[in-house]
Amino acid sequence: MDALYTAVATATHGREGRAVSSDGTLDLQLGIPAQMGGSGQGTNPEQLFAAGYAACFASALGLVGRAAKVDVTEAAVTGEVSIGKQGEGFGLAVTLRVELPETVDEATGRKLVEQAHQVCPYSNATRGNIPVELVIE
Repeated sequence: MDALYTAVATATHGREGRAVSSDGTLDLQLGIPAQMGGSGQGTNPEQLFAAGYAACFASALGLVGRAAKVDVTEAAVTGEVSIGKQGEGFGLAVTLRVELPETVDEATGRKLVEQAHQVCPYSNATRGNIPVELVIE
């Protein structure tokens, strides 16, 4: 792969530390969710993954929409990233909820969402590694 861009971020002190991008535009206090026994103060890695996957998938949807000459600029993608025990460690699962504009019929919308799932880098990275559910709303 020829990289077009490389993001660089450093995290210190794990889930209760800080994450900072190399250019300083991302600077977040991290915290363990209350549901996992933490204070719930601060962003957690699952939220960051959910936001990144949702944004990337929305861009992929826009790309395939433009190629098909279907306007999906008003689409919204919500990422849900779950973490839970898996064997001796932990695992992730993702649900992507895609809200398409009312002007897009169900069959076309399903086709575009499935095409986006084939071109989205996050989908390609997770495919076969963690469950990803696509929900069209």
